[in-house]
Amino acid sequence: MNDQTTSAARRPSVPAVFPQRLIDGYEAFLGGRYRAEQERYRVLAEMGQKPRTMVIGCCDSRVSPEVIFDAGPGELFVVRNVANLVPPYAPNDDYHGTSAALEFAVMALRVEHIVVLGHGQCGGVRAFAENERDPYMRPLSPGDFIGKWIRLIQPAYERLGPPAPGELSDYVETLAHESVRQSLANLRTFPCVRTLEERGMLALHGAFFSVMDGRLLTLDPASGAFAAVGRVAHAAALAEPRF
Repeated sequence: MNDQTTSAARRPSVPAVFPQRLIDGYEAFLGGRYRAEQERYRVLAEMGQKPRTMVIGCCDSRVSPEVIFDAGPGELFVVRNVANLVPPYAPNDDYHGTSAALEFAVMALRVEHIVVLGHGQCGGVRAFAENERDPYMRPLSPGDFIGKWIRLIQPAYERLGPPAPGELSDYVETLAHESVRQSLANLRTFPCVRTLEERGMLALHGAFFSVMDGRLLTLDPASGAFAAVGRVAHAAALAEPRF
């Protein structure tokens, strides 16, 4: 028996039952939100979904778009992937989950807005930066799915240049902002997106959510800079006493 087999044998088994936390959450949903919005769910089931906004967000469990934007059922069409990346248009035989969701949102649902939502402390962006800083200590192998996926950050990284020696935190946040800009550029390589935007039928937006303090920044298309929105509401939320 090798070391890997021994380690696996010592690892406690995970019960093969549906997680109780999810069952508890579902029951709370039934008694709360579903009860209050039961008619809305019925209409959505009969009439289908017609969201006006698509959000491309990160898989990170801390940054749910529906929670951040307080969205009800049927309001947002959401696709989430590692580091909220949009690949460039590439109609080949590979599997394109994000591109397929984008095409469906634009051509079938006819959304009017697409938001690329980045966030603070993004593990995917940090992993990319660490890969570039120290190629001998790469946390992700180039052969892994995730290693290939986050190479989509490369153009943003090349525009910024390598990080200075020392702490990476500030650089990672700057790179995350630049990656949102790159994803917006990649969106415009899709013919359907570019055409509809040019005709004024579709608007593209960049946004960035701070996990640490709850701030939401949006990208100003004129200046190319991120600026905070909802400042009064944000200040009021932080001023409220916590219990």
